[in-house]
Amino acid sequence: MIQHDDDQRKPRRGLNRRDFLAATGTGVAGAVVASTLPRGAAAASPAAIDYPIIDLAAVDELTPGMELPFEYPDPNSPAILVRLRDGAEGGVGPDGSIVAYSLLCTHKGCALNFLADRQMLVCPSHWSSFDPAKGGRIIIGQASQALPQIKLRVEGGMVQATGVS
Repeated sequence: MIQHDDDQRKPRRGLNRRDFLAATGTGVAGAVVASTLPRGAAAASPAAIDYPIIDLAAVDELTPGMELPFEYPDPNSPAILVRLRDGAEGGVGPDGSIVAYSLLCTHKGCALNFLADRQMLVCPSHWSSFDPAKGGRIIIGQASQALPQIKLRVEGGMVQATGVS
């Protein structure tokens, strides 16, 4: 890369300061990430995680607008099971209206509230709002990612949690 000074004196060759810092920062970041991985081990993918299967509720006991808090996949992971008025992406049960999501906002990790009248999950801290009928996608707010959806199935009349997407 050749750069000229404004007064057109002598051309300079090589990297400018910005390009040098960017290249150095990228190299350092790559080295740090590589040093944290065990030798010969690949990073675990979500498909490699062995999620527990747990019973959440009987399908016939869930009425539209009902919510049921639970923890999944571990005691430090609050989640919510809701039965919506209509079908939803990834829903199970009657009309595919039963869904479950992590209760932690993807913005700052605050606990969400389900507003049954509005059929949405809302963060009381920064007002990020998520649509449980549309895969937990963000409607408005500072969050930049959809909510993790708990995978569900109906087995023997029971709604069961089987994984996280």
